[in-house]
Amino acid sequence: MVLPAAVAPRALRAIQQPIRQVTQKRGLAAAASGSFQYEQGEAHSVQYASRDLPSATTTLAVVARAGSRYQPLPGFSDALEKFAFKSTMKRSALRITRESELLGGELSAYHNRENLVLRARFMKEDLPYFTELLAELISKTRYTSHELAEEVMHVMRLDQKGLLASPLNMAMNSVHGVAFHHGLGTPTNATSSSPFQKYIDAQAIADYSEAAYARKNIAVVANGADHQELAKWVKEFFQDTKTASSVYTIKNEPTKYFGGEERIAHASGNVMILAFPGSSSFTSGQSFKPELQVLAALLGGETSIKWSPGFSLLSKAAADFPLAHVSTVNQAYTDAGLLTVTITGKSQDIAKASKAVVDALKSVASGNVSDEDITKATALAKFRALEAGQQTQAGLEATGMGLISNKQPYQIDQLGDKIGKVTADQVKTAAKSLLDQKAAVSSVGDLFVLPWAEEIGLKV
Repeated sequence: MVLPAAVAPRALRAIQQPIRQVTQKRGLAAAASGSFQYEQGEAHSVQYASRDLPSATTTLAVVARAGSRYQPLPGFSDALEKFAFKSTMKRSALRITRESELLGGELSAYHNRENLVLRARFMKEDLPYFTELLAELISKTRYTSHELAEEVMHVMRLDQKGLLASPLNMAMNSVHGVAFHHGLGTPTNATSSSPFQKYIDAQAIADYSEAAYARKNIAVVANGADHQELAKWVKEFFQDTKTASSVYTIKNEPTKYFGGEERIAHASGNVMILAFPGSSSFTSGQSFKPELQVLAALLGGETSIKWSPGFSLLSKAAADFPLAHVSTVNQAYTDAGLLTVTITGKSQDIAKASKAVVDALKSVASGNVSDEDITKATALAKFRALEAGQQTQAGLEATGMGLISNKQPYQIDQLGDKIGKVTADQVKTAAKSLLDQKAAVSSVGDLFVLPWAEEIGLKV
């Protein structure tokens, strides 16, 4: 549309005005958020941390060291998660739902290998209500037999069926079991070989909740909340939190890496995961190895640039196995890590790709990689780490995990600096170290075609 001469200047000013406003808002955001650093504190022996991001909403989470790694019996972490936002001594589940809906809030819960997370997202002014609600959930939930039988166990069985139907999930659980056996090797959800029903009853879950949600076993973390406000409400509402359980304790036994191989026939798809000892989380201290983050980016398999195959070694080699998808990730935990190369797709192409993974590792270890590629990998690893720290879910859980383990929040600026200082020699040494150790390999799918670890040159 052609604008009249008299209207055009006003239209131009209208277009420019929002641009100036956005620029000014970005400047204010940068000043308000600083370097995304968390402020931390302690009340009633409960660790808490927050960062006041410039937004109208808040995300609040209680992170408990109660993932499948720490459960005393099969299915306990899963059952405890499923009881989240059920009835408490003060409110029914229906009341919790209605009140949260009236405030426009979102409630969710999940667990993984190390943590159980209760999360609420809401408008900033509703921080008192949702802080009280989460405190109430961890100290006053009613663990009733009828809810366990009619709802919790039913959902657990559905999750079990979903796990068994997914070759990828089966392979990921399998490779962790091969790598770590117990602890981190425990499946996140009960498998068909885990008779969890005989271990679980309402009273047992209630007893376990006292250990899982004990004061020194949880952390309260907020994004988009004023630190003084959070401190005020944590001090007021978390004073009834249990100190321990008389029945169960959370045992934090050191992780030991084993390695090995497992093969599982499956008709629904093909997955092969090659895994090696990786880096722990940034908040763990000495066992954090930033060079493994860079090595994961260098091996890669996926491009980050549209219309480009990518610079990573495995994305460059992807033309030889077009029907396979490769992804390299460092799975970081509090005292250990697992660098996984996951290959999915057609079994014949997976076989080719698995050999390419080993060849790529050997080329890095021998120094046959350009400094430019290592520079690119370092930049990508740093970007991914900073981006993950800025994301609400990852930042909340990582900070909670750090506060529980050693009272150290997840500070992304410090993490970025450490990754940025990785040298080419460190990356080469890391690759050589992986090849010298036993790998953990899991193959799920057509076992007639999927190769054994020794056939592609790995030690198991």
